[in-house]
Amino acid sequence: MNNQKVWLITGASKGLGLALTKLALSQGHKVIATSRNIENFKTSLTENKELFLPLKVDITSDKEVKDAVEKGIKKFGKIDVIVNNAGYCLVGSMEEMTDEEFRKTVDVNLFGTVNVIRNVLPYLRQQQSGHIINISSNAGYVGFANATSYNASKFAVIGLSEGLASEVSPFGIKVTVVAPGQFRTNFMEKGSMIFAENKIDVYGLEKAEKMWSEFSGQQIGDPDKLVKILTNIVELENPPLRLLLGPDTLELLQQQRDKEMKEFEAWKHLTLSTNFD
Repeated sequence: MNNQKVWLITGASKGLGLALTKLALSQGHKVIATSRNIENFKTSLTENKELFLPLKVDITSDKEVKDAVEKGIKKFGKIDVIVNNAGYCLVGSMEEMTDEEFRKTVDVNLFGTVNVIRNVLPYLRQQQSGHIINISSNAGYVGFANATSYNASKFAVIGLSEGLASEVSPFGIKVTVVAPGQFRTNFMEKGSMIFAENKIDVYGLEKAEKMWSEFSGQQIGDPDKLVKILTNIVELENPPLRLLLGPDTLELLQQQRDKEMKEFEAWKHLTLSTNFD
């Protein structure tokens, strides 16, 4: 195929990552797929194996990421599209989260993304092309109770993406940060959603855990439609920098922006009072 690309997808053994991996392979693209557990690939991906390079990688390890990128380049010669998809949500109040729990969330969701980007950029600069897609969340725009470490990491991914886009555009490299809403994947299942171990009754974490568990599998978003959009935008000459996916995300963001503007306006007299007279 004339437009065959080489994709690097993290967190590719389940959820959106697996759906995207399958779609890219079915379209004739080559895929470097990373995961902490690649055993799932043996049963879930049985076709187009000549186009597929599964790699067991801990993305919080800069060395493991560097080695994976080098292996991908050695096998396929280049990398065109990078999708930083790996991540999970830690549910719990700030008081309930341990230092280790909070930092681990940020290590995976933010610094894992940083490790991948830092190690692919030399190759993308050399080839003067590439598209980096960072998966954030509507929780990267709106803060939710009992998800502060997830909010912190996903807000950071958006800021990182915006700054990165300005840095790399002179080299022909494109950046898109995607903020999905609720899509029907296994994101709310055990392993993708972790609950703080140190529960404090007054925060009602057990009720939240029950609510999320019951909601899993009921999400309105179609993951196959989401990943099809991702394969489409990499073909665009001018893809979006910020991409909201899901009507729930758009509605949430519109409500949030309205609240923000009302609050800014209410306190504008203080905002404008800080210069020297």
